[in-house]
Amino acid sequence: QVRLVESGGGLVQPGGSLRLSCAASGSISSINAMGWYRQAPGKQRELVATITNSGNTYYADSVKGRFTISRDNAKNTVNLQMNSLKPEDTAVYYCNTVLFLTRWVPFGPWGQGTQVTVSS
Repeated sequence: QVRLVESGGGLVQPGGSLRLSCAASGSISSINAMGWYRQAPGKQRELVATITNSGNTYYADSVKGRFTISRDNAKNTVNLQMNSLKPEDTAVYYCNTVLFLTRWVPFGPWGQGTQVTVSS
């Protein structure tokens, strides 16, 4: 099972951008789907976006049109480009392997995540 390490978080003003990266310890080319989740203080972890090996993507309504998920199997990375950030995007962001049952569910171990804070 690959180990995932998130990076790229930070403090950004509303309307700004950040690019998160998730680096895998091994090959992700055989992993069908990867996803980004986030957890805000006092809230449950929620799915933000997923991407399959064929490039199909899913986005939560709250980030649609602002966030873009991508993957590079050659570099074993999954990225999340976040534009037009809002204070409500403030959270710890995590990546994980995901599986679609009746909905997308994570099935790998959680990493430590990367903190994103959107504030003026």
